[in-house]
Amino acid sequence: MAAYDPRTATGLPTEPVGSLPRPAKLQEAYARYDAGEIGKGDLEKLQDAAVKDSIERFEATGSPIISDGEQRWSSFATYPIADTLAGTGLAPGLGPGGQFFAIFADGHGRQLPKLESGPFHYNQHAADTLRKSIPFATKPMKQAVIAPSMLALLYPLKDPVEGYSREEFEAALIDECEQDIRQAFAAGAVRVSVDFTEGRLATREDPRNPWTGAGLLPHFIELNNRVMARFTAEERVNIGIHTCPGGDRDSVHSADVPYNNLLGSMFDINAGYFLIQCASERDKDPVFRSIGEHLRSDADGVVQMAYIGSTVTQSPRVESPQEIADNLIRAANFIDKNQIGSTDDCGFSPFSIDEKPNHGSPDYARDVAFGKIAARVEGSRLAAEKLGL
Repeated sequence: MAAYDPRTATGLPTEPVGSLPRPAKLQEAYARYDAGEIGKGDLEKLQDAAVKDSIERFEATGSPIISDGEQRWSSFATYPIADTLAGTGLAPGLGPGGQFFAIFADGHGRQLPKLESGPFHYNQHAADTLRKSIPFATKPMKQAVIAPSMLALLYPLKDPVEGYSREEFEAALIDECEQDIRQAFAAGAVRVSVDFTEGRLATREDPRNPWTGAGLLPHFIELNNRVMARFTAEERVNIGIHTCPGGDRDSVHSADVPYNNLLGSMFDINAGYFLIQCASERDKDPVFRSIGEHLRSDADGVVQMAYIGSTVTQSPRVESPQEIADNLIRAANFIDKNQIGSTDDCGFSPFSIDEKPNHGSPDYARDVAFGKIAARVEGSRLAAEKLGL
């Protein structure tokens, strides 16, 4: 694991979540690849071009740490098991018609595949795409990976998989998640965050989506901690957890769920830091207060950090650096300033096909995203100066 001090450049640490909108040309290529109109080599050329552009523009924002924007992924959740959102390249043992991961506020849903047989294995790990991206970068890179709790939804909620128990599946899943993190560090990532967007959704109890009413949050916390237990305290300083109420087509899936349904137990996960959606919360003070009350100074040997969401990824309005600084300074009224960082509320486009309707086009959404990142970096510097960091 390469050494990285998140305070060096900005005083108050700042870090992206992961994804960026894919260019319209790349989104069209994904659709053409699914239709058999172009080959994988043609798709990969456009992915490489999008990654190169993403990294160059990311570095131009002044961000001390960058990502490749997940340009080569089907989605933040399905990259290990499918090449595209339509299911091309689906991993063995999986089939169509699984549970809905989420039904969003605008009415659209995102459905997972269904586990049909074991044993379970990833088709690829995050490091497989990270290795292709690192040569384009001159700054440290982070890598997002999917949480075991999300992929646990591949197993049917009620019906067992013949010859493959849920316990066997989850044991294999924990092994794969551990390898996903370890391989990302080995490939050169200095930080790895685990996407846990299903945490808040797990307390929704939406009758359209039965798993949300099954009381799974304690089990989700347990699964994530089983992965964390595979790592030392020194390693977990650089392993984070990301939470948000979703982000797809500029819509969310659980923003109306009381945040304390999650925050009261999320920090029981023994991760070193948390990337926490906050900017789009209407009433921020109770969220800051809950974070301050539950953030731990000793999580199995690690002082936890709270990276406060400071840009609204569903909105085309670019926040000012001063607005971001003021929000971070306000958070310090409730949270130890030495445990505060900044981030974006969510990935800017967690799914590869995303029209970004509030923005008008994915290409304009890319411009907006880089503007927001630059503002977050400068706002973090302003906040650090004010807070004496």
